[in-house]
Amino acid sequence: MSTDPWETLRAATRARVGLGRAGDGLTTAENLRLAAAHAQARDAVHTALDTDAVVAALGERAGPVVHSQAADRAEYLQRPDLGRRLSPDASLEAGDHDLAVVVADGLSATAVAEHAVGLLDALLPRLEGWTVAPVVVAEQARVALGDEIAVALGARMVLVLIGERPGMSAPDSLGAYLTWEPRHGRVDSERNCVSNIRPPDGLTYDAAAEVLAALMTESFRRQLSGVELKDTGAALPSAAG
Repeated sequence: MSTDPWETLRAATRARVGLGRAGDGLTTAENLRLAAAHAQARDAVHTALDTDAVVAALGERAGPVVHSQAADRAEYLQRPDLGRRLSPDASLEAGDHDLAVVVADGLSATAVAEHAVGLLDALLPRLEGWTVAPVVVAEQARVALGDEIAVALGARMVLVLIGERPGMSAPDSLGAYLTWEPRHGRVDSERNCVSNIRPPDGLTYDAAAEVLAALMTESFRRQLSGVELKDTGAALPSAAG
């Protein structure tokens, strides 16, 4: 039996608890772990997305690769507004689609490279009967870039899979943002988000896909998204008595 009273809690969370100390500071081992985690978070932000690899993994589902108006990573980080607007040279074919899917690098290309295609593999079979536009891969992209992409594609709904801001325990967290009737000027309260998609430490692909499919189906039925659309899935399991 362990003599460390923090062991049970550490086993249940990626959060840093009971770190211990050496004098009035952290131990050398913990300082090294923090430095490594900080480096992983910085790498996730600054590493470019391998769009060729993502397109290859998407296979026949892949559409074009587009860019925001941010010229490079430095401008993207300094000018969030440019990351929300589509580059004028983007070539997107208009159609009549229920759904546009955008795979966007966001603030963690690591998350997109590791989890976006796996999530789509779990989600798209749950949307039987939907007309889905070819999946667009977007570079230097913020969530709102999906609105312009969806308008150009003629889609009634957009789902943006994007790398979330890295934390010191989660450099690879993927977020999924759903917007009904996307258009320029939509605000965050008009979207729904499922975040922390990163098995095995966060949501699994199947769990995230189940929630997303339910939200999207209800969004389509009620023709809205955002704060008026709630996840009415199964309640969290009750605590053991």
